[in-house]
Amino acid sequence: MSRKNPVVSLSEFKARASQFLERIHASGEEIVLTQNGSATAIVQDYETYQNLKDGLAFMKLMVQGESDVKAGRLVHQSRVFADVKERLARGDG
Repeated sequence: MSRKNPVVSLSEFKARASQFLERIHASGEEIVLTQNGSATAIVQDYETYQNLKDGLAFMKLMVQGESDVKAGRLVHQSRVFADVKERLARGDG
């Protein structure tokens, strides 16, 4: 999936920051900021940023899980649930 993000100079962004932020919030798109003609930063809506971070964290967990399975680092679910129940009973939450 390829999207073309708007490219805006830093000086233009500074002059119209409120308008750009409203646009970003409404559309969820990112804006590429340039400085001296080179891309230097991305501005995006906070919710979009959080979703991206959450997605990356989930992918890292999946990769770790696959690595654990390949290496034989497994614990049967009955053992996991028993451990959780024991910790809850002790108040270790």
